Amino acid sequence: MASPVRSAYVVAMSPINYLIYAGLAVVFVILCFGIYTLFRGGDFGRSWSNKAMRARVVAQFIVILILVAAMWWTKAHHG
Repeated sequence: MASPVRSAYVVAMSPINYLIYAGLAVVFVILCFGIYTLFRGGDFGRSWSNKAMRARVVAQFIVILILVAAMWWTKAHHG
């Protein structure tokens, strides 16, 4: 019989967690790029800042879907 601590660790290290961390990293990079475009300004800022912020919103939506799927999977398979 596995100890509760060991089984909780196994759940915490599931592959979906790596997907969550990767998604959060993508959102962070897009956010940094969007902020950079806002401060740079000029033609570059006009052409890229809105696109970058739209990409951030889409990436955040995808990460939220991954989080919801992870919660559903955990509840359905771990009680």
